[in-house]
Amino acid sequence: MLSNLRNFAKTKIASVFIVIIIIPFVFWGMGSVFNSGNTNNVAKINNTNISTQDFMNYLNNSGISEDIIKKNIERNIINELLSGLVSKTILDLEIKNLDIFFSDSLLKEKIKRNKNFADSDGKFKRVAYEKFLLENNLSAPAYEIRLKKNIQQKQLFDYIGAGTISPKFMIKKTLEDQNRLLTVDYIMLDNLYKKNTEFNDSEIKNFLNENSEKLKQDYIDFSYIKITPKNLIGIDDFNENFFNKIDEIENKISKNITFTDIAKELNLKPIKIKNFTNSPTSNELESNIFNLRENKIDIIENKDSFILYNIDNIDNKNPDLKDLATKNKIINLLSKENKKKLNEKLFKEINEKTFKRSSFEKLGQKFIKNIKLTSINDNNLFDINSLKIMYSLSKNSFSLVSDNFGKIYLIQIKDYRVNEKINKKEEMLKIKKIENSNERNRILKSYDFLLNDKYNVTLNQKTINRVNNYFQ
Repeated sequence: MLSNLRNFAKTKIASVFIVIIIIPFVFWGMGSVFNSGNTNNVAKINNTNISTQDFMNYLNNSGISEDIIKKNIERNIINELLSGLVSKTILDLEIKNLDIFFSDSLLKEKIKRNKNFADSDGKFKRVAYEKFLLENNLSAPAYEIRLKKNIQQKQLFDYIGAGTISPKFMIKKTLEDQNRLLTVDYIMLDNLYKKNTEFNDSEIKNFLNENSEKLKQDYIDFSYIKITPKNLIGIDDFNENFFNKIDEIENKISKNITFTDIAKELNLKPIKIKNFTNSPTSNELESNIFNLRENKIDIIENKDSFILYNIDNIDNKNPDLKDLATKNKIINLLSKENKKKLNEKLFKEINEKTFKRSSFEKLGQKFIKNIKLTSINDNNLFDINSLKIMYSLSKNSFSLVSDNFGKIYLIQIKDYRVNEKINKKEEMLKIKKIENSNERNRILKSYDFLLNDKYNVTLNQKTINRVNNYFQ
């Protein structure tokens, strides 16, 4: 939802601090509405009204054209834009309540210090400022009001997130944890999964019987005629006469004239196909007819011809294992089921702590390999999410992880130790920024919930409907 709400951010001066309020408004949703009262208001936040004119001004300043709004009216774009205005209004109320002030003189200095409005000597150029306003279709007062609000929003979030500094010992611990040298034993489970060629006929039949209802598929008998200008009107041209004939065939279908009667009248011999089901090796045309089998009779375009087809019979039954393509399809399903069962078995044993080193060695035998990881970002083999899991495990722990191509591995953490070769100063600065940012985000999320309790949002559904109707 957030990306849609941020569509209005078309210029360099769009606020980046509206994010925080989005979550509460999603919680409010459309649950609280009023259907009467002041019809000039679209919403009310505690005792503050948002008028229809406020909303229309917001839409006009959003950078979204009327045409785009009309095209997306069925996708609730009006509600999403209104959500953005409610968010913006709540920010303004918070700024006012907390008495966050930014003087005009400070605003003037900030504009003068903007490098985009300076010459090569770093001095403010009024011409550059005016050019910026013209390019963005803005007046100086409108830009300065918006800039001031953005600064106040930043001050608000700096105020809320103040003091969000992670302790040094936490940063040091994170540094050591994420840069440990891990020694890992692993088994690529592809080596343990049963190969497709190893399933015998008895296993395939049993799987088919156990899953008969799921595996049943349609087998159809159908007839079709390939219609070209040559066999319909005697020439190779797709002319008006040819298409008139095609229209006549469509009219006959709509009048329930049978496929057999149409074929006789056209003096064309149908091709008959029996017991057909779709498979990767199927003829493209016949596969297309199979996919359209819900329509008993129809005429369709097919490259340089038209196809008149009729579904003679549909039989939903177990797959025919005599057909090689069908049999291979069943074997692939059986193979996936086999892999799933092994993965689930291992996962269960690991969680229940019944899986031991002896189990690992017995299972892996000659397939056990070893790797040394240098940090949580060492993703030459395992993917990033798997590395996060591995670096959270204790010594001798087991887990199932995956590589960058989705292959599954059974691993054991054999050993870990502190990496003495890392640049601690540089890495600690990186981690400090990340941890401080995470801490700040946790505080801002809590602030979200506070705002959710503090502000009661009600929507005037009748007025919102009128706005929707205006754009339809």
